Amino acid sequence: MADKKDTKKPQGGKPQAKGGAKPAAKQEAAAQALPAGYVPTMEKRFADKVVPMMKERFGYKNPMLIPRLDKIILNVGNGTLHQDAKLAESIAQELSLIAGQKAVFTRAKKSISNFKLRQGMIVGCRVTLRRERMYEFFDRLIGVVIPRMRDFRGLSDKSFDGRGNYTFGVKEQIIFPEIDYDKVIKIHGMDITISTTARNDEEALELLKGFGFPFRQRAEQS
Repeated sequence: MADKKDTKKPQGGKPQAKGGAKPAAKQEAAAQALPAGYVPTMEKRFADKVVPMMKERFGYKNPMLIPRLDKIILNVGNGTLHQDAKLAESIAQELSLIAGQKAVFTRAKKSISNFKLRQGMIVGCRVTLRRERMYEFFDRLIGVVIPRMRDFRGLSDKSFDGRGNYTFGVKEQIIFPEIDYDKVIKIHGMDITISTTARNDEEALELLKGFGFPFRQRAEQS
């Protein structure tokens, strides 16, 4: 009977190995955690400047109605990642460095024979930022990253989705100062979505303007 119990241990060890990864993940998250009591500059700006501005602009009577940032999503899509594990891992590491939070792979939801794509194959990489980490990234995005875009003249204010969310594309990941150009395997772009609690695009536009988001002047867009 003792021998039978021993033969079952390796089989039962697999779930334990998966569970054993959790403490390591927690340690990694703790190592990247923001300092205790830290309040990002953009979060302060929201409370001190954006909230009063939005109240005056739209006449909100209930403070809970004032739109705010909800989350920021960074997404890299590449249908060939399932064929190149090294490139996929490189993109995941770069996105983790940029966001300060571990990136996750996105997978195909269904099979497409014309693209030789099967359900479950890796087709991209994504990070979703919320709360303090979101504000901290938003600050770097406006102050450092966007101005480094090639031939930058401001972003269009026509890229809202009708529900208060704004998306724009970045053509090169090397504009982020966290990326070491010598270690880059391949230049790639990404989509950045700024999700807000605004009820419409007008509110979302004014919210982002309040943060100093660098929109292009109307005359230049026409």
